[in-house]
Amino acid sequence: MSIQVKKDIRVLIAVIISALVYATAMKAFVESGNLFPGGFAGLSRMFSQSLSQFAHIEIPFSIFYLLLNIPPTLLVFRYVGRRFTVFSVLQYSLTSLFTELLPSFPITNDMLLIAVFGGIVGGFGISIALRANASSGGTDFLAIYASTKFNTPTWSYVMGFNAVMLIVAGVLFGWEKALYSIIYQFCSTQVVSALHTRYKLNSLFIITDKPEEVCDAAFHYCRHGITKLWGEGAFSHTPRCLLFMTVNTYQVHGLIDAIRKTDPKVFINVSKTERIIGNYYQKPLD
Repeated sequence: MSIQVKKDIRVLIAVIISALVYATAMKAFVESGNLFPGGFAGLSRMFSQSLSQFAHIEIPFSIFYLLLNIPPTLLVFRYVGRRFTVFSVLQYSLTSLFTELLPSFPITNDMLLIAVFGGIVGGFGISIALRANASSGGTDFLAIYASTKFNTPTWSYVMGFNAVMLIVAGVLFGWEKALYSIIYQFCSTQVVSALHTRYKLNSLFIITDKPEEVCDAAFHYCRHGITKLWGEGAFSHTPRCLLFMTVNTYQVHGLIDAIRKTDPKVFINVSKTERIIGNYYQKPLD
């Protein structure tokens, strides 16, 4: 069995688990609390409930969820990656299927608990797909497209889109549900932001006596540029080399291990990077 096939099997398993976890959040928390989750799932619930309440037309949530995902699916298929798109389509299709098949099973009647833990479970389900280089579709597609293009996290913009949607939901269905939905979406967004580190960046300042060996180790581990600056230790008055590089957050731990194996006495300062401008290699999703 080839390495790529093994990788695809792992992604497939992650996608199935992700869809099941997210569908569980929908049936155990969202439906029992009558909340509006983030993204296209919230829009789909709003459309479905609006037709049911105001026009007495019953159209399942899953129909809207699948239809809304078609335009962003075409966008990421062209600009982000085919394999990523295929697994993402599988994820939101399975989510729709599991949501229709699973029965509702309310865990608690406390609305605050429903909003908080529903958001945590839902965000965890989305994160499973994202960490496997897939997604749950919808606004995740748009956020990943923008993150790939601009090399910066865009989940805060997703939260802004969700806020506008909740204002509409509050006008249509009452502000109490909308306000609890804000708590749900905030918890979900925080979980995704914490667990999905692909588009978060860190800068490394590396002081070493072995610049060539350290550069070779870093280049072997990841494909990012390194800038050399020569200086002198203020106390020892011996030559030192300062290496500067920017990498994705998920690469930091492995990169540090690779560098320390080359130079056990190396000094490394890791700092957060808000944004970079210029040429930066982002490993493709496919």
